[in-house]
Amino acid sequence: MALPNINPTTTESWKRLQEHYKTVKDVHMKDFFAQDNERANKLTIKWDDFYVDFSKNRITEETFKYLLELADEVKLKEAIKSQFSGDIINQTEGRAVLHSALRAPKISECHVDGVNVIPEVYQVKQKIERFTNEVVNGDRKGFTGKIFTDIVNIGIGGSDLGPAMVVDSLQYYKNHLTTHFVSNVDGDHVNEVIKKLDPETTLFVVVSKTFTTQETLSNANTLKAWFLKSASEDAIGKHFVAVSTNIQSVKSFGIDENNIFPMWDWVGGRFSLWSAVGLTISLAVGYNNFESLLNGANKMDEHFKTEDFKTNIPVVLALISIWYNNFFKAESEAVIPYSQYLNQFATYLQQGIMESNGKSVDRNGNPIDYETGTLIWGEPGTNSQHAFFQLIHQGTKLIPADFIGFTKSLHGNQDHQDKLISNFLAQTEALLNGKTEKEVIAEGTRSDIIPFKVFKGNKPTNTIFINKLTPESLGKLIAMYEHKIFVQGIIWNIYSYDQFGVELGKQLASKILQEFNNSDNSDHDSSTSNLLNYYKSLA
Repeated sequence: MALPNINPTTTESWKRLQEHYKTVKDVHMKDFFAQDNERANKLTIKWDDFYVDFSKNRITEETFKYLLELADEVKLKEAIKSQFSGDIINQTEGRAVLHSALRAPKISECHVDGVNVIPEVYQVKQKIERFTNEVVNGDRKGFTGKIFTDIVNIGIGGSDLGPAMVVDSLQYYKNHLTTHFVSNVDGDHVNEVIKKLDPETTLFVVVSKTFTTQETLSNANTLKAWFLKSASEDAIGKHFVAVSTNIQSVKSFGIDENNIFPMWDWVGGRFSLWSAVGLTISLAVGYNNFESLLNGANKMDEHFKTEDFKTNIPVVLALISIWYNNFFKAESEAVIPYSQYLNQFATYLQQGIMESNGKSVDRNGNPIDYETGTLIWGEPGTNSQHAFFQLIHQGTKLIPADFIGFTKSLHGNQDHQDKLISNFLAQTEALLNGKTEKEVIAEGTRSDIIPFKVFKGNKPTNTIFINKLTPESLGKLIAMYEHKIFVQGIIWNIYSYDQFGVELGKQLASKILQEFNNSDNSDHDSSTSNLLNYYKSLA
């Protein structure tokens, strides 16, 4: 079943939201709280170990009602059912979208082209578990009989960002293996990593669905050439494994067919960390923790599938984002995790959100005349408070922000944790209330300085409080944002799971690369031709 093709701006709820926006756009959130003592309770969702407070938003119960009606009018329920049923919802590429199947229970069924894919998923998971245990326990060794000490993940995009973010986020749970990630085709990147490696004790994981990605293959071949300075061709089979669908090319590279982990075309790259693409995660934190990550994501899947929209965390967060993006014309959203472990989380979300919903053509193939996609950025608190928070507090831009915090620290230093969470709570309160001129005067501020110390407040935030950063809670958090992406794409009437915009630059790069060795700079604009000639003259 195809997704519904409904232009959201033609719906009755959209028109109501447009009129409603005019009545609330200048109202201060402080007034909402003053008028309703129960506001915080009404606009909070408690689920499992998540506590999501969305009361500090420029919405009323009427706003929320119209947003929920919008979800119904664009047939969101039907779209969710289509996705989880394995329908071809990525219609431009003729594919199902089933990363949720990768974390589904063994007893479940999920059909693609009439075939239940769950047994195959579990075969791959068993292979990941077996391989992980052999490496971690020292049963699988390098070509000189030494146990592995280092893992190098070679990939880019979804083959790098997801695993790198999760390994970094879960470093508290890491075992003795040291993980490295090589992604950029910049040769300085791979050579800096090489300086840290011993060929006798390093395992390489090459992640490329097609085994043709320029960056990944360039890095893989560089690492292979470095490795072969110390080892014979036969040793490649012990030190290199691959996650790919291109069996023949992987074998030609020298990788043993038994060390190839398969992928499926119904899993998009930016949603693939749950698959064998997550092999490096499993190696870094152990298979049991990898399984817990998957289980957490599955719990969020079930919540998303079954929960009423008004208490459905991904749906609510997506609707609020639509409200700011399409009615307040807010162009960006900040994601601020109050955990240094999540320092790569916003970077990871940039791909997931901007590659998915950065579209200007709707599902009917028509140009779009309303805003889609959001710019995503952020850094951990409290560091970010001393960097870009000035812009959020007193700048001219409206920047909705998600604050993500954990009630318990992992190392148990309560003094540090109390200071961290006091900042976490204080910032959303400050963004809500601001500071009035009267309050600034009461502080004894010199009269000519008063305007500079006034904060308007009324800056929207969502607060996502989670009990503890565990593999399971991280799985829930990642899946929450995945489903938020889906909901936004449905409402905007776009295809969230293709990424043709990524391809054009790649094609032109291949053409320019060929021109480095000849004098013909054909078919370029004058700027590009000049730059190309300048590089060739100095290279």
